[in-house]
Amino acid sequence: MDLTDDVSSKKKKVVSITEAARLNNVTRQAIYVAIKQKKLKAYKDSTRWTIDLEDLEDYRRQKYSRAKSLYNGELLFDNDKGFHSVNQVAKMLGVPAQKIYYATRIGMLKATRRGAAWVVHTEDLREYQEKYLNKRTVQESATSEAL
Repeated sequence: MDLTDDVSSKKKKVVSITEAARLNNVTRQAIYVAIKQKKLKAYKDSTRWTIDLEDLEDYRRQKYSRAKSLYNGELLFDNDKGFHSVNQVAKMLGVPAQKIYYATRIGMLKATRRGAAWVVHTEDLREYQEKYLNKRTVQESATSEAL
């Protein structure tokens, strides 16, 4: 092993902002904002920003996620206890999220507000599905068979 191999093994692997954005599946602007808010460590080499891959991994681990949000010390969307977000419910039912928001607004689907988020319990979801979604699919199939 010569001197160049030793130096390259100690040298940290770095990426540009563009590469960091691609790796995180976000825009370059999002990376700039994270750097400005000091959530992501980056270093400016003359004119270009460079980000250490280890720092990028730390940022990814600590990044805000609504799934990890707490309300009064408990998980906001604790799926194990049957609490789901509007987007999770929409995915489970295969409908747009706006349909779920509308159903909560007009009282077809019972949901509770925890802080800034709507939380739907599994039992309320099952009731909504039985009362409204299943009726609609039966009516639609009967109408299509009549045609």
